[in-house]
Amino acid sequence: MGTVNTVVVEDARALEEAVAVVENEIRAIDATCSRFRDDSELSRLNRAAGSGFVGVSPLLEEALLAALMAAEMTDGLVDPTVGKAIADAGYAVTFTAIVDDGAPANVTLAAVPGWRAIERDAGAHAFRLPAGTCVDLGASGKAWAADRAAGAVAATLGVAVAVECGGDVAVSGPHPQGGWPVRVAAADDAAEWQDVLIFDGGLATSGTTSRRWRRNGVEMHHIIDPATGLPAETPWTMATVAAATCLEANAAATAALIMGPAALEWLDGLRLPARLVDRDRGVHHAGGWGA
Repeated sequence: MGTVNTVVVEDARALEEAVAVVENEIRAIDATCSRFRDDSELSRLNRAAGSGFVGVSPLLEEALLAALMAAEMTDGLVDPTVGKAIADAGYAVTFTAIVDDGAPANVTLAAVPGWRAIERDAGAHAFRLPAGTCVDLGASGKAWAADRAAGAVAATLGVAVAVECGGDVAVSGPHPQGGWPVRVAAADDAAEWQDVLIFDGGLATSGTTSRRWRRNGVEMHHIIDPATGLPAETPWTMATVAAATCLEANAAATAALIMGPAALEWLDGLRLPARLVDRDRGVHHAGGWGA
């Protein structure tokens, strides 16, 4: 999925089997849901945009429903129909393959099609995309993958497990005594961090500092504002949220970046513990974080 994935188990004897379970999950999800693979099922669905309903596999259906749930939860701030906008900004290949200041960006100020434009025939397990729509599951996919992989390990091996996919952490099974220790930081070598303990659900971090590139001399990042189709203008460099699932945590963290200053009150209203860092490295808490 273009990122590093980590598996941690309380019982070291189960590690090899746990890694195998997670690898199988990640490989299946990447092969099915990647926007960067021409042979993925998601790419085939995107190529069929405007041509009617397309039947999908149970795995892609689950991924799409997870993305639509994230969109509904955030009132459309986390929208899976940003695919074309993010590709036009230069993120048309996996991040490690992006050439900094490569081909000129083709960005225009225009709202994305919107998640409500995606139609579903539940009985036929089929979806229909409007013409010109490109679905991108990057906003929800890693967190959903972490939830799914952690749940698979706990169900298969009956052990306490934490699975991290690119900064999104899901835990499952009986937690270790004292909880799972997780360091929240902008990067592995960051000079500033906070260590927290989680006992269930998920912890997710979204940010605008790690996945950045330049086009036409302009700094770009991968968090797209659906209202403009452009990288979001935000006072936050990173947002970390804890929730009942990693998917919900990631949706709230990404929405907080796009929402800007109003995010603190929004997170308080949802009672989602959150830690936001501004451009001056000031740390702000919401939703009972640290209470």
